[in-house]
Amino acid sequence: MMEYIIKKLTPDLLEDYFDFFDNRAFSDGSPFYPCYCNAFNMSQERIQNEFYKQAAEYGGGEEGWKKALRESAMRMVASGEIQGYLVYDNEMAIGWCNANDRLSYYRVGEFDLSNVPQDEICDYCKNKGEIKSVVCFEISPEYRGKGIATLLLNRICKDGYTYVEAYPMISESVQGLAFTGPKRLYEKTGFDTVAQRGNLLVMRKKLK
Repeated sequence: MMEYIIKKLTPDLLEDYFDFFDNRAFSDGSPFYPCYCNAFNMSQERIQNEFYKQAAEYGGGEEGWKKALRESAMRMVASGEIQGYLVYDNEMAIGWCNANDRLSYYRVGEFDLSNVPQDEICDYCKNKGEIKSVVCFEISPEYRGKGIATLLLNRICKDGYTYVEAYPMISESVQGLAFTGPKRLYEKTGFDTVAQRGNLLVMRKKLK
């Protein structure tokens, strides 16, 4: 099996982060392009201001939208709001997982930016450092099916949290693309289903 390198996202990897999202993440014509994985951490009000209003000021269309999302992501990576891991094949980033403290997210599970769910306050996690949440995977098309998501999960489970949580969908609901990762991925890595909210499962693995 090819050996991949996993690096925790830091501000000095911003160029690699954008290189991955701009050039490889959606090279299969995915309808999610452009995306920089920032909306999980943002309130509805902030999304409206930093995405929709800013995109309109940039002239609208795909280019205005991309510029607004990109500038927002640049600020969020620099400040440490967006956290996760990049996977490298040699010096090239070919995969990404958005993973952060559960209390850092306004929403989990699949959603579409044209219909963003209400801001969510996690009512069962009270303290930072208790639950690490895995909210999104993106793997370059030619690297899918090679076990990279499993490698990422195994790395995340070493972060010192009590639990790692994930939020797969029972059936894929957003244009057929399960960016949350499929249920079977978590089952084979030791996660159990602890709750269900409509089409969304809450799966958890206890680490200590």
